[in-house]
Amino acid sequence: MEPVEKVIDERLQGKALVTHFREGNTKKLFIESYGCQMNMNDSEIVASILADQGFNTTQILEEADLVLVNTCSIREKAETTVRNRLKKYNAVKKVNKNMKVGVLGCMAERLKEKFLEEEKIVDLVVGPDAYRDLPNLLQEIEAGRDAVNVILSKDETYGDVSPVRLNSNGVSAFVSITRGCDNMCTFCVVPFTRGRERSRDPQSILEEIRIMVTNNYKEITLLGQNVDSYLWFGGGLKKDFNKASEMAQATAVDFAQLLDMCATEFPKTRFRFSTSNPQDMSLDVIKVMAKHKNICKYIHLPVQSGSNRMLKAMNRQHTREEYMQLVDNIYKIIPEMALSQDMIVGFCGETEEDHQDTLNLMEYVKYDFGFMFAYSERPGTLAAKKMVDDVPEEVKKRRLEEVIALQQKHALYRTQQHLGKVEEVLIEGVSKKNPNEWKGRNTQNTVIVFPKEHYKLGDFVMVKIEDCTSATLRGTAIGYSDNN
Repeated sequence: MEPVEKVIDERLQGKALVTHFREGNTKKLFIESYGCQMNMNDSEIVASILADQGFNTTQILEEADLVLVNTCSIREKAETTVRNRLKKYNAVKKVNKNMKVGVLGCMAERLKEKFLEEEKIVDLVVGPDAYRDLPNLLQEIEAGRDAVNVILSKDETYGDVSPVRLNSNGVSAFVSITRGCDNMCTFCVVPFTRGRERSRDPQSILEEIRIMVTNNYKEITLLGQNVDSYLWFGGGLKKDFNKASEMAQATAVDFAQLLDMCATEFPKTRFRFSTSNPQDMSLDVIKVMAKHKNICKYIHLPVQSGSNRMLKAMNRQHTREEYMQLVDNIYKIIPEMALSQDMIVGFCGETEEDHQDTLNLMEYVKYDFGFMFAYSERPGTLAAKKMVDDVPEEVKKRRLEEVIALQQKHALYRTQQHLGKVEEVLIEGVSKKNPNEWKGRNTQNTVIVFPKEHYKLGDFVMVKIEDCTSATLRGTAIGYSDNN
């Protein structure tokens, strides 16, 4: 099994975005994305902004007037891929002289001088908070000037730009509720690339969901680097909350309240959310999840390590004991809850004892699934500046294999608990292995495949679970759920 990182869907990497053809638009935009779901979401926002500037999307690189690559600064693999893609674009550019090439997103933020000045490989560099400025930037490059806008905004949350979501499965969609992050984890570059944390107006979130529900989306995932610390008090940075007026503080909306508002207003729509942060996860959120059938019983709860010493070195704001207590409380309130993890193996200074602490914590929680990878230094992070990446590669590799093997054992244990049960599944698409079978997910986020029969994409179906692997459940549909 290839170690993966959070919410990275490998099938979507580098896939050119396709949106509705708009009559009258004469220019062609080729846009592809690498990295996490936030990046995919941002590309849709960019396509939406540029549609108003006369651009339709194309999947043919050679005919594009503007080529944009939306980047991820988190993974080395993504960075290498993006550099290779830029070489490819520039080869095409030699033939198509009018073509402009731009880099968007987190990597743009970090490598702006390198891309524009040293290597001269792009015309345009746009950070994750400057997408609204794209029309001005395009005028700049058309006038022959380099266009850079990577200023991190304090209040930009794209609350009123409606993303174009046409290359999804048409069943599930994503809504960003926060941008940025205030947690300064030493291994992570997000606070430096996406800025400090700010939340979107709940009314604009509900309005975006309303449009999606009208367009027949059945499942909405609320997205943020850290959804649990969502806090709307009229705008501004989260860290400035204590400076807000008494009235603003008294009428503020937190994540539990937002989740309750969404689930109440759209009772036939399934809700998920990602990513959660242990130190900000309030039991109020778990109680809201217990109260509503349409909030999925699954939490992605990154821990990163089972060792207190490592957690401290990573500047995680929780201890091993606090995390275990949170897990106990979650299982107490919702026994059927599924949990998944992010795990970094071989962080700076990690000993064999620290590694055993991680395996021991996994044994305690028995996660349904996980995203595990060996530590690799990311430029611009506190760890890269101040710590030594001193765990040998072969040790990292062995520890990662042990973590993955244990996770697979627990995943099988968890899928086996579903055998014989009848569970609600939302049909999301055709099974990759068999065109005569549908695939969908239950409330715990586990993939279930079953014969198509007369059911359709987007149906909620009750499926009897008859077989399982560590990753997938298999069964037979016995009828529609009462949610249709």
